[in-house]
Amino acid sequence: MAAAQGHFSDHSDGNRGTEKAAGDRVDPKDPKDPTTPTAPPEADPVPAAFRRAVEALRAVRLRPEIEVDPTRPPQRLAPYAYALEAAVVDGEEDLADGRLVLLHDPAGHDAWKGTFRLVTLIRAELEPEMASDPLLPEVCWSWLTGALETRGLAYGEASGTVTMAGSHYFGGLAERRPATQIEIRASWTPKEGPAGVPDTGTHLAAWCDLLCQVAGLPPSVDPASGTTSGAGVVSLPQRRGPQHP
Repeated sequence: MAAAQGHFSDHSDGNRGTEKAAGDRVDPKDPKDPTTPTAPPEADPVPAAFRRAVEALRAVRLRPEIEVDPTRPPQRLAPYAYALEAAVVDGEEDLADGRLVLLHDPAGHDAWKGTFRLVTLIRAELEPEMASDPLLPEVCWSWLTGALETRGLAYGEASGTVTMAGSHYFGGLAERRPATQIEIRASWTPKEGPAGVPDTGTHLAAWCDLLCQVAGLPPSVDPASGTTSGAGVVSLPQRRGPQHP
């Protein structure tokens, strides 16, 4: 299993957007090395609480099916940000992929009701007939809340959307099967613990449980804690990936 890695962003320029900007791309010509956690000369040093939260993310051990890559975090959502992107892989095929961003505003944020916020986007492909299931959005949202609750995590101000998009192929592509993609966008405020630091490592583990659930993988048991990930969460069949009874 691989440890999680990622990129720092600590731009204290006061420019903040909305959570919809969580997928914003950074100018590739930007010479700033995002792996170097240094603040601009005119800014205060990176807060200790944010550093500890990021260190906890980096220390998490993940299931072997999950591949994590560093990605540039958004620049305008909060003074400090850290981002990871991951995919559930079966051979050469990605069963699901996603992005997790940790935001931090030491001054607090009215909408978050806290100083930290987690923002995510997860995508996967499902059997086309599942799009007609009226319970699909509720089930998908239960994947997120169930993953957090199974790990015993306290959180607040959760919000998000579940979106389904279908594709039908014609002409030269007519031989392809119809495809339905599901997309989960969500954000929540992790409860802060001692010294104002949330248990970001466990939140990452829960997020990976969600990613595996969307990919159609069976629950796994954490050898360290004995926790069964994905237990008690309703599963839907996937168009791709292993099928389980």
